[in-house]
Amino acid sequence: MERQRGQQHWKKIWAGSAGNMVEWFDWFVYASFATYFAGAFFPKGDATAQLMNTAGIFAVGFFMRPVGGWLLGRVGDRRGRKAALTLTVSLMSASAVLIAVAPPYDVAGYGGAVVLLLARLLQGLSVGGEYAASATYLTEAADPRRRGFASSFQYVSMTLGQILGLALLLLLQHTLSDAALHAWGWRVPFAVGALGAGVVFWLRRSMLETEVYEADAGTGDRGTLRALLRHKREALLVVALTTGGTVAYYTYTTYLTKYLSNTAGLPKRTATLVSLVALLVFAALQPLAGALSDRVGRRPLLIGFAVGSTFLTVPLLTLLAHAKTFWPALGLSLVALVLVTGYTSINACVKAELFPTGVRALGVALPYALANAAFGGTAEYVALWFKNAGVESGFAWYVAGCAAVSLVVYVTMRETRDLDLTHVTPEPAPDPAPARRTEPA
Repeated sequence: MERQRGQQHWKKIWAGSAGNMVEWFDWFVYASFATYFAGAFFPKGDATAQLMNTAGIFAVGFFMRPVGGWLLGRVGDRRGRKAALTLTVSLMSASAVLIAVAPPYDVAGYGGAVVLLLARLLQGLSVGGEYAASATYLTEAADPRRRGFASSFQYVSMTLGQILGLALLLLLQHTLSDAALHAWGWRVPFAVGALGAGVVFWLRRSMLETEVYEADAGTGDRGTLRALLRHKREALLVVALTTGGTVAYYTYTTYLTKYLSNTAGLPKRTATLVSLVALLVFAALQPLAGALSDRVGRRPLLIGFAVGSTFLTVPLLTLLAHAKTFWPALGLSLVALVLVTGYTSINACVKAELFPTGVRALGVALPYALANAAFGGTAEYVALWFKNAGVESGFAWYVAGCAAVSLVVYVTMRETRDLDLTHVTPEPAPDPAPARRTEPA
């Protein structure tokens, strides 16, 4: 019986993680291949300006995430985690197809950029719901004593999606000429992502719903903004604790390759290899840190991340700007990603642990998506803005400042490790009956 239960547990983790991996492969290959298709959709000119245009479209996708968080969080709380996860991967597949076939500027003018923008909006809608549905599913499916370990696989799968994107980039860099990559090779990963999403759609249709959700299904006021407003403090807490973590994560993952190439002057292949190796180590660290949080609690890891990021971001990015070879760049990148692990390994379960079952998906999705739209999605654009303005060091101080804000939150928040996920969604209080009017005698 115990062995069968363990197999079901791993099956749920696999089902949630595999889909998440493909979702984030599609999301991250946009950033990984941006240096190759930046010139395809905009007039020829300054390379940094073209990157800023594509980074702007990348950021716009984040502004759809609150909409996706609301819509798909509502689906997750009212129809089930399985329904939300199946819908998100369908949307992501459609967006990948659009990018793969988008016409270049020479053929359709700005029409291709419009298609690119529509695809990113659709991706933002999908990922806005994917994060919460995946975080909620993995947290609820776990043994209560191992929620940190189980939910850490969300960032394992997210990182593996990015690793696969970078590995495909390296493969194409070694098999295609630079001209071919700029001309059509950048379309390959989006076609691959669309096919992978189709496979995951089939996988998710056969996945098991979580016992926690099934025990609570149909009770109370579920997945509505009104229900979420009863938990305003928790929602604001999700926004605040996300701020520093999401900026640091996107700085040292999606933006790292461009930073090493554009600022440090490393060849594109070397910069890509640094990111790939660093992310492999980063992925392996997530379950270890998640398991550690099951023993010592979530707050110590969060506080460690915030302290390190507040005081070490400026020297780390300064040294990375002068890393001219593979090994120094890799060593500094690993230091940064070890710090970020204190946030990434457990942030999914921390947020899920704050809310009751009937509003858990929406409670995680909408506040997290708002914080990502404001800080995570704009991190790369802000970095390039500072670079274009000639004060690139200002971005390091910006990242450190966001971490300092989250540090205050981590120090003052309660520990969530021992909170019970099985508490049911309360029924809404009935409206008070109107007072009866007394007629005069």
